[in-house]
Amino acid sequence: MGVVDALHSQFGLQAWASPHITIGVAAIFVFALVASAALLSLQKGKLDFNKGLLSYVKFAWSCFLKPHERDSDGESGQQHALESFYRAQASVYDATRKKLLCGREDMLGLLAAQLKHRESQHELSKPVWVDIGGGTGYNIEAMNRFLSVENFFSHVYLVDLSPSLLEVARKRFERLGWKNVTVVCQDARQFRLSDASGGADIVTMSYSLSMIPDYYSVVDSLTKFMKTNAILGVVDFYVQNIVDVSCRNYTGGVFNRHVNWLGRAFWRTWFDFDRVNLEAARRDYLEYKFGTIVSASERNYLLGGIPYYIFLGCQKDFTSGSTSIEKLNATFTESPYLSAANHRKAMDEAIETATPEIKSKAYESAVVNLSSNLPLPSAFYQNHHYRIYYNDQLAKHTQFNGEYIYAFNWEDPRVDHRLLNINTEDVILTITSAGDNILDYLQNSPKRIHAVDMNPNQNHLLELKVAAFSALGYKDVWRIFGEGKHSEFRQLLITKLSPHLSSQAFQFWLEHAQVFTSKSSKGLYETGGSRVAIKLVRYLFTLFGLRSSNTKLCEAQTLNEQREMWPTIRRVLLSRVLNWAIVKTEWFAWKAAGVPPPQRNMIIDDFLKRKGLSGGIKKNQDVSGQAIWEYVVDTFDPVAKDTLISNDNYFYYLCLQGKFSRSCHPAYLTPKAHDKLSSPGAFDGLRIHTDGLNEVIARMTPRTLTIAVVMDSMDWFNPDEDAAAKQAQALNRAMKMGGRILLRSASIEPWYIKDFEANGFSPRRVGARFPGSCIDRVNMYASAWIITKTAEIDPSPRPKANRANSVDVEALSI
Repeated sequence: MGVVDALHSQFGLQAWASPHITIGVAAIFVFALVASAALLSLQKGKLDFNKGLLSYVKFAWSCFLKPHERDSDGESGQQHALESFYRAQASVYDATRKKLLCGREDMLGLLAAQLKHRESQHELSKPVWVDIGGGTGYNIEAMNRFLSVENFFSHVYLVDLSPSLLEVARKRFERLGWKNVTVVCQDARQFRLSDASGGADIVTMSYSLSMIPDYYSVVDSLTKFMKTNAILGVVDFYVQNIVDVSCRNYTGGVFNRHVNWLGRAFWRTWFDFDRVNLEAARRDYLEYKFGTIVSASERNYLLGGIPYYIFLGCQKDFTSGSTSIEKLNATFTESPYLSAANHRKAMDEAIETATPEIKSKAYESAVVNLSSNLPLPSAFYQNHHYRIYYNDQLAKHTQFNGEYIYAFNWEDPRVDHRLLNINTEDVILTITSAGDNILDYLQNSPKRIHAVDMNPNQNHLLELKVAAFSALGYKDVWRIFGEGKHSEFRQLLITKLSPHLSSQAFQFWLEHAQVFTSKSSKGLYETGGSRVAIKLVRYLFTLFGLRSSNTKLCEAQTLNEQREMWPTIRRVLLSRVLNWAIVKTEWFAWKAAGVPPPQRNMIIDDFLKRKGLSGGIKKNQDVSGQAIWEYVVDTFDPVAKDTLISNDNYFYYLCLQGKFSRSCHPAYLTPKAHDKLSSPGAFDGLRIHTDGLNEVIARMTPRTLTIAVVMDSMDWFNPDEDAAAKQAQALNRAMKMGGRILLRSASIEPWYIKDFEANGFSPRRVGARFPGSCIDRVNMYASAWIITKTAEIDPSPRPKANRANSVDVEALSI
């Protein structure tokens, strides 16, 4: 039993969550430290309080016991208060703040990554840096880990109001020999740069905003010496209730932002003793005054879970690059779109030229924000425009509880290429899933790909893959997505990947960095909702002593070798006991295999038709269990018989081994694909929508799509409702004449095919899986269909899809 559990049982604290206990333990520790300081202060012997543990005693005395001195003249109240607090501890400030002031290096790393990206785009040269409240100069020296302070910056200004801390800073820079750093003892509200400097390129505030009484005027004053395209970096303590930000669309995400009521009360009271103010209004005002580039909320768990945040922002009237409304026009929805640049001037013109039905949600949110003098949503301030704004607090997005379902795709892109023959004129709409097939499609350089997923976490995964190709070499990309693990992932996330991620995606992966770094896990491919099935297989192999057999199966170099090994594995994976206990249950179908109840019913219906049984016995558990078991058998047996797992069928190799191999992996993980996807502009045509498929289709300019890949999503519809018919109608409106839909189904004859026929489409089954045969390397679906638009249901002028390079395929085969 752990300490927390013991406390719960001993003292009846069942209603108290473990963070509350952690805070209590931290308080007891600090109290003991204070008591030690009091006792040692009574000792008359000479002790060096600037070294070792005694430095913490000095810190405790200054922070918790030493009374604040009164201000005698009233002219320099804030400076006097700072000196009263810092004078006695200036010499030990850096030594005692390393564990307390978390996130400083992360903030600097994020800033350095942004600066390097701008330099690579020729948007920055010899920047000027102003560090407000920089104290001892620790931040400036720490930045040297990421950028050469002496060579990268033309000049650095450290501005603070405490002479004692600034004296430490002067000695620091004398020791380092840096001539381009100037230490300024001045009120931040009065600090200005000379006209010759042109203004600051970056401004930082590290745990200083919470100590400034008149913070509004200080934040306002920053814009007076910042360049138009300058970046502001802040790290500080905070407490906040999620209710405060529930109606804001410009915060860059609220992941982990909420602090519970006890934490808010305790930390605010605790820091008040030292005149450190944690009220939420300080962070709120930053986000109101500046556009959010990156925002993250973290906890210092070493000292009881102290909440702190990291904020990177820019002037809210500035957006990355000089992209005009004409350049971004039509890229989100193939329709007029509000650019993030010159938005006020272009607003009226954009509204006049855009028809209501083709305005994007991002456009609408921008109109609302600008009319209220608010910053634009964070998506507008990113270096890339492929992730489109969405409201991450809507129930349809939060229902996924911060988890993606699929860590890898379950659709065979080799077949997709054969059926679709994607070319440079294609505009594709596809479900994101894990994003693997989208990276595969991009090898053919289509004009546009609209990736759509209701689950924001699936899109975070796609964003991570896009960022990796944009910023990392092949070796690192392989370790992250080939092996699923990378011990330095967190460092790469901050220093290289962050400029290529949206704020929400960065928050997600900062919180889930252990997916790649944990020594106790198998890595990326044992995460997500589908991990249950993969872990179950691994557990069964261990339980029945089949690990060596599994290895031999995955190393077999011929189909004959593989077929000889398969019966040993099959006796466990396809045993009727396992089917009876787990596989046939609705819980396993949905939670582990991602099969919703409507799709499960389609499998059972097909089984009943094959057996000549009536539909009335569908609900019989024995019958439904038998249907699921036969479906699983028809999936796995042909795969083992006809596809070579060791060097071709990477889907099952991954499930059995937990990672890809150098000889068996998706096409996007080849060196050739890396060369293609890491080239400039490789993702210019990608747009990532976090929304329902119908929502996105409805905002498309009519007759612009040439291909739609909807996977098995229509199997999820209820046959008793009209959702399938509505989607067919929406697709007819959005697609060009001759445009094609590729769908897969768990049924040989999906019930909704008739809805396509009734709405201007000509369906053709191009693949059918019958017992003993493979439809593709995955073999998870019973049929595949190409559905071609042949008629308009909403007649008006219509462009026609160019199918000069397309090939009609009569049937699928391995």
